[in-house]
Amino acid sequence: MNKKMKALSVLFTTILLLTACSAGSESRDSGKKQTITWWDTMTTDGSVNAINKIIAEYETAHPNVDIQRTYVSYSDIKTKLLLGSIGNQGPDILWIDSADHQTFAAAGVLADVTEEVEAWGQADQYIEGPWSSTVYDGRNYGVPVGSNNLALYYNKDYFEQAGLKPPTNWEELQSTAKELTQGDVFGFAVSAVKTEEGTFQFLPFMLQAGADIIDFDSPGTLKALTMMTDMVNAGYMSRDVVAQKQADTATQFAAGKLAMMVNGTWQIPFLKENSKVNWGIVELPADEQSVTVLGGENWAISEASKHKEIAFDVIQFANEPDRLKELLQTNGRLPSRGDLLKDPFWQEDENMKVFADSMLGSRARAYGPNYASISEAIQTMLQESLTGAKTPEAAQKSASAVIHELLNEQQEN
Repeated sequence: MNKKMKALSVLFTTILLLTACSAGSESRDSGKKQTITWWDTMTTDGSVNAINKIIAEYETAHPNVDIQRTYVSYSDIKTKLLLGSIGNQGPDILWIDSADHQTFAAAGVLADVTEEVEAWGQADQYIEGPWSSTVYDGRNYGVPVGSNNLALYYNKDYFEQAGLKPPTNWEELQSTAKELTQGDVFGFAVSAVKTEEGTFQFLPFMLQAGADIIDFDSPGTLKALTMMTDMVNAGYMSRDVVAQKQADTATQFAAGKLAMMVNGTWQIPFLKENSKVNWGIVELPADEQSVTVLGGENWAISEASKHKEIAFDVIQFANEPDRLKELLQTNGRLPSRGDLLKDPFWQEDENMKVFADSMLGSRARAYGPNYASISEAIQTMLQESLTGAKTPEAAQKSASAVIHELLNEQQEN
């Protein structure tokens, strides 16, 4: 079994547990009406309207192109993409979660667009973190759409009543959470659910403590896991966080049940519309270093696409700065382009500015084709430690053994 088929087989197995080659290309100017299929996961009215506007503008400028957009749920898109690629039926254009990009690139599901990106000449406008998620084995397999990252939301009234300021380091985080835990209000919350959301929320703390996935058995991983476990055991954070998605955490915060929470940019519109809480946002409290982790989506082209030239032209069109800015403003995303980060929209809003200013030092979850399985090991570790099923030391040891094997497999391939 060759490298591509092995990666595809591993990916297929992983996706089933968790829930091709090119057919050529046709020019958009061939004179024949070309139908381009587009998949994304956006649901909000603003985002859908912005996407439809981009599509309509492109079709007006290129009458021979008909773009057919399909909404695919976040939970389904990976399975549908994989099954489509096996049958050589993948979409022309798709949005893929940045954390999944390298996995699908390694499996041969996504088209290599290295030459197209070089001809485009815009790569140097993108921030290193989000751009790195589109690269696998030195080749480029897409372009970032937009990013998000994590910060600390806090209830200003609770802090004012207690005479406290937002914490800037882990010691302050723990002491503040202790003081603000009163009655049915918990001082702090993260999402530790057994999905990618749990990994996403744990990674910043692990990185802040000086560890990383490539040296997962280091003391920093244990320090971060122990800190979270101690806060649960002390009652400053609910043990129910092992079953709470990021949206659940935001709902509790909006109801005044949390003094602090870790969450992302996309919760700003939600809180503005659904909460009477007087809230603010600051950077995540730091340990050895200040780090946050990137989320977001990337543009990609299916390897099965018969219209790659047109598909990449649509991507270029959608990524023109003014058009991209309008799209990102509708869905709580941050620009992956450094030039757009300086725009007043992200700099003059005190809350959005916290996330925007963190972008340059944000880390992508770009850990190779085995990342989904690595993430699952981290999720299991969190569940074991936070529920008390294992000590933090034992939970880390089990996860480290799995992750070490997965990293070795990547190197061998």
